[in-house]
Parts: sequence; C-alpha cells; structure tokens
Amino acid sequence: MNKKLIAVLLTGAMVCGAAMPVAAADKKWTIATDTVFKPFEYTDDKGDFVGIDVDILAAIAEDQGFEYELKSLGWDASIAACQAGQADGMIAGASITDERKESGWMFSEGYYNATQSMTVKGGSDIAGFEDLDGKTVGVKTGTQGASYAEGLKEEYGFDITYFEDSPTMYQAVLGGQVVACFEDTPIMASSIKDGGLDLTIVEGTENEGSPYGFAVFSENSQELLDMFNAGLKDIKENGTYDEIIARYLGEDAVESEEAEETEETEDAAETEEAAETEEEAE
Repeated sequence: MNKKLIAVLLTGAMVCGAAMPVAAADKKWTIATDTVFKPFEYTDDKGDFVGIDVDILAAIAEDQGFEYELKSLGWDASIAACQAGQADGMIAGASITDERKESGWMFSEGYYNATQSMTVKGGSDIAGFEDLDGKTVGVKTGTQGASYAEGLKEEYGFDITYFEDSPTMYQAVLGGQVVACFEDTPIMASSIKDGGLDLTIVEGTENEGSPYGFAVFSENSQELLDMFNAGLKDIKENGTYDEIIARYLGEDAVESEEAEETEETEDAAETEEAAETEEEAE
C-alpha cells in the first residue's frame, strides 16, 4: 500500500472519529412520564404540561445541554415504552426500590423523598388500619402505594382493588366503591387541596417512604442517566432545585428537606464522634 493511500485512509478515519461526539450530542432523547400525578406531572389550566418532574427535567437538560421529547403516556404505558425501547428513560415519581432494581430498573440519584399514606372520604369512621378488616381499599397499579397496601393486607384483613390512574381511584373512594386508598402523601395532599376533594389523609398511616428517581431500562441509556445525575447535582448546588420545590410545594417543603439533611449530617457526625471516643477508650 503506497504512502498517499495510507494518508488518505488515516485522514478519513480521523474525520469519522471527530464526527462521532457531534452525532451523540445531537441525539434527542425520548422520555416517558405519567399524565395525572400532581404536583409532579399534570396539565395546568392553560393546557400546558407542568410539575416538579417536568421542571426538574427541563432544568437538568438545560444544564447538561441535551435535547429531549417528553411523552405523557401514563404510568404503566411509560414502563412498557421503556422496556420495549420506545423511550430512553422515565420520570414519573418512581420510587427507588430494591425490587425494581432487581427487575431491570436503573435509577438515578434520588431527587425527592416521598412517603405513602392512607386516605379516606371525609367523615369516614376509619381511623386506622385496624378498621379495614373485611373492607376493600384502592391502589394504583404498580406503584409504591400499592406495595404498601399489599404489605399490610394480610395483617389487617382487607381486600385490594387496582386502578390505572389516581383520579379514578379517588372517585372510587368518594363514591364508596372502596373505603380508602393508598397514595404518595405529597400527591394526595396536593390533589385534595387543589381539587377540593372531600378526602382526608389518615394521621399516623405514613410509612418511612423512599426517594423518587429518574429511571432507564437499558445500558444504551447510561449516558442519559449520567447526565441526569450530573445535572441534578448542579441544580441543587445553584439553587434551581429549591426554587422548583418551593414553586409547587411551598417554602416550608424546602426548609423541611434541608432540616432532614442537616439532621442526617448531625447524626452521622455524632456516630463518628462516638466511634472515635470508643477507639480512644480501647
């Protein structure tokens, strides 16, 4: 092979190699989400799709410089689209759990800690789990609220009816088809307040909760997951994250999260100090 031909081939290879990152940067990611999960994703009075998840994703995309198309599919359809390769990722108030990780979900760092609780119709005589014996409660299919209820079912002797979306589940409680429902606490509180629903969150029924995470289902989306984590870190550091939380949940919600982080830091410091004291004693 002559030297001129080698030079041409090498030049072509360099040009192709240089073009690869540009192609990756031009990729437009498809991200699936729920349709009615206020205040995390929902449609406002103007018909615009808004919410905590929607704004967090937009802020992260701007920070990381990637393009995306957000498809409002519903909970089950979002999971199915990701698993079928029709969507690259999913942001829909998805709780990070070991069970989901084992079944193929790959999560980002948590971006919001949420508990689940039980809600009843206003004026109901159900004051706790003990009052559910022989009755039926509602849950949304495939959610952490459903898992919470399923874990209590045998102990408290109630049955479960599954619904595809939250509004239908709420109406079932209001209409008496079920006596209660299990839902993420911030979602339920927002729905009651903004929708004027005659529902009450039963005090003392909250679980420990778990963080929400952005999810992908294929290693092909690892780049997207990495960018989400990097962007989340940045928007937390520059204050954008707190602004989004305050916009939908109020300033108290931001202060509460900061208090929890401070408490965790203090607990860790106390544990470390105790360990050092024990070592010195030894």
